[in-house]
Amino acid sequence: MISTRGRYALRMMVDLAEHADEGHVALKDIAQRQDISKKYLEQIVPILNRAALLQTTRGAGGGYRLVKPARDYTVGEILRATEGSMAPVACLEGGVNTCPRCAECATLFIWEGLQRVEEEYLDSITLQDILDKQAETNNYSI
Repeated sequence: MISTRGRYALRMMVDLAEHADEGHVALKDIAQRQDISKKYLEQIVPILNRAALLQTTRGAGGGYRLVKPARDYTVGEILRATEGSMAPVACLEGGVNTCPRCAECATLFIWEGLQRVEEEYLDSITLQDILDKQAETNNYSI
């Protein structure tokens, strides 16, 4: 399940993509447009900064902007930055499966397949795809 933090981070990134031509965007403006507490967004910003997804400028005229064009961000990379592991079961978290039963686990292939499909799907959608879908439907919301 995707947490509120992951959903809000994605909404913030979509908002930044929508307003990319405005330069640096103030957090209060994002909070107002997205109806998300500014304090909550302040907790998300450092996570996105550590993942090198945002550019931050302090002071007058400061704010946040995307580092890359919207087409170069995937939903998967944003969610992995905010959620950590997207593994459907604990034994698949991290890189190496250290479960003592993994060699004889009858259901491991199911969880590996689910993780693969989820990652492929989320990595196939970009911020630009979301903007395009929003423009197409004119009422799309996350």
